[in-house]
Amino acid sequence: MRFILLFISLVTFPALSEWQLDNQHSSLSFISIKKAEVAEAHQFNQLSGSLTSDGQVSFTIDLLSVDTNVAIRNKRMKEFLFNTELYPTASFNAQLDMKKFNLITIGRTGKLTLTGEIDLHGQKQKVESDILVAKLSEKSFVVSSMKPIILNAQQFGLTEGVKKLQALAKLPSISNAVPVSFVLTFE
Repeated sequence: MRFILLFISLVTFPALSEWQLDNQHSSLSFISIKKAEVAEAHQFNQLSGSLTSDGQVSFTIDLLSVDTNVAIRNKRMKEFLFNTELYPTASFNAQLDMKKFNLITIGRTGKLTLTGEIDLHGQKQKVESDILVAKLSEKSFVVSSMKPIILNAQQFGLTEGVKKLQALAKLPSISNAVPVSFVLTFE
């Protein structure tokens, strides 16, 4: 029976040469916490990525596209936190288990674990995320985080940038822990 399901999924879901991320129907958001209890949701507007037939996942975030809904905060984050003149992008690379991916049939979802590496501000860190994959059609699928990934500014050498933002905004605190969530559509 397992062989039949695998065969059907391979026939109905065309062989992947390379799937491309659809930026218009994708989202990567993060939450900042200031004053110990004020949480604000932000996002990046420019994302790109791909999934190859052998399961290589490559995902890039244009840090210049940070959108906090406050123009001066966007400017300050680009300049003082991300230092976009030196580090204009962040990236994530991983290997997806294509055997498990191919068992998910069109119109169904499946839970997978994705382990990869984030490269942000010249620092690389391994992360693991449980993801939900929804195969919408022969031509598209969606990947979303099952729960937020908690990144820490200290792990990526961003602590001084956080302190600078805190001083500029005259805040008593800004958390170094940042929950990140995503919904990514591939075609």
